[in-house]
Amino acid sequence: MIKIARFEIGQVVRHRIYPFRGIVFDVDPVFDNSEEWYDSIPEELRPSKEQPFYHLLAENEESEYIAYVSEENLISDEHGSPLRHHQISELFQLNKDGKYIMRGDLMH
Repeated sequence: MIKIARFEIGQVVRHRIYPFRGIVFDVDPVFDNSEEWYDSIPEELRPSKEQPFYHLLAENEESEYIAYVSEENLISDEHGSPLRHHQISELFQLNKDGKYIMRGDLMH
């Protein structure tokens, strides 16, 4: 059974264990990455593949990167401080309510 994704494109989220946050730019309904990537996760932290996985423009205090994270490891980020990831402006624009809207979807 495929779940409905809890988070949406443009939503700011943070990891529930590791100190990083990011903006969702794509969602896979179930795991869709390499077995090598999956096996690199410590077994005690390895999430189920049968859940949405999110592609994030992620950042921590030191760097900016792309992250691939299971839904169970994300929570909504209500911090409100702006993200600095250098690719955000390529994919998103802030609307008048301060929400990130994917470029091309600006009519919605």
